[in-house]
Amino acid sequence: MPVPVVEFSDERLANGLRLIVAQDHLAPVVAVNVWYNVGSKHEVEGKTGFAHLFEHVMFQGSANVGKAEHMALVQAAGGTLNGTTWLDRTNYFETLPSHQLELAIWLEADRMGTLLDALSQENLDNQREVVKNEKRWSYDNRPYGTWNEKLLGHLFPHEHPYHHPTIGSMEDLDAASLDDVKDFFRTWYAPNNAVLSVVGDCDPAQVRAWAERYFGPIPANPALPPLPDMSLPAIIGEERREVVEDRVPLSRVYVGFRAPVFGDRRLDALDLAAQLLAGGKGSRLHRRLVREERLAQDVAVFTLPFIGGASVCVGWATVRPGVDVAAVEAAYLEELEKLAAEAPTDDELARAKALTEADELGALARVEERADRLSMYATLFDDPGLVNTLLQRYLSVTTEQIRDAARTVFRADNRVVLTYVPMPADGAGTDAEHEVAA
Repeated sequence: MPVPVVEFSDERLANGLRLIVAQDHLAPVVAVNVWYNVGSKHEVEGKTGFAHLFEHVMFQGSANVGKAEHMALVQAAGGTLNGTTWLDRTNYFETLPSHQLELAIWLEADRMGTLLDALSQENLDNQREVVKNEKRWSYDNRPYGTWNEKLLGHLFPHEHPYHHPTIGSMEDLDAASLDDVKDFFRTWYAPNNAVLSVVGDCDPAQVRAWAERYFGPIPANPALPPLPDMSLPAIIGEERREVVEDRVPLSRVYVGFRAPVFGDRRLDALDLAAQLLAGGKGSRLHRRLVREERLAQDVAVFTLPFIGGASVCVGWATVRPGVDVAAVEAAYLEELEKLAAEAPTDDELARAKALTEADELGALARVEERADRLSMYATLFDDPGLVNTLLQRYLSVTTEQIRDAARTVFRADNRVVLTYVPMPADGAGTDAEHEVAA
């Protein structure tokens, strides 16, 4: 089956804003997607959590849009919207009926250019509290909610920008002044540090005209700060372990590894390895741990692709009641070691590629996902054309490349094991976390 090609234009406005437009008149909808090249890795010690804070502040009004009005306007126009923050970027996006495209472009430009006009001490204080509630809800009080923070802390040294989680430190947010927060916005939320992608039922010439009209007057920041050196050794150099007593219903073992950076062909091979190991009921881990030996309730393996020094490959197994945690970990690690020792079969590879192809084609069928991919590849790799080549890269991976990638990454001296166990019934040991480096 031929893989569809995404045709797009790619240009920059005079102020540096990168504008990517892809027409698709199949349905009368359009996706607007803005990626800012700022994430938690751009924060400095003592001032963490700012990128994520702006994910909230960006919906609190600007010079011409009232508090929460951005969301109300898009929804009243029949659209959807959101924003997300990650280590390498922050993005904001809307999908609307195509006749409402100008509204979305204006809204995004207005908050890029005039957000600070509406950022008051009251707004900052309110959103700080929102972030604290999110941390309590999504991290501290959610079963297993701290795994990502703990894993990053073990895989990346303290001085590395990936060491701290995107939500940041609540102490840093409490200490942040209004001027601190405004300085962060002035530094990073500039047109020459952003990509605007518009995909769907649109006229490229009209999109360019609206982009020029609304974004064109926003001044660039000619002094974007450079990132520190983010290079890392390929492996951690030891096994690291932590046992966490938590309010969890069942024990769960997380296994994480330092992996090649996003864009490295070995990470492509690891993505396929993840499909082989835990991609559905026919995968190796599911078949052995869940179906045959009934050791685990569920299993997972996936990559977290980053561009700064290393990515992460991580997985877990949730232990069935009455089963020994050590037996589950041993079986899980044994399957990883088997893949590192011997290449998978051609049938396994074909299944993994079919699952990957279905995922990729399903994503690219949606205008909002195409817009996000174009922004992502432009921001991280300066190459939006990767939207048309990444699937072919996956489909060209060989069984030997999967084995070699597994052998390189799934090593005992490159492994972090987090074991979550239910807290004692009386609540004793709330803070009982035990670290062991072996």
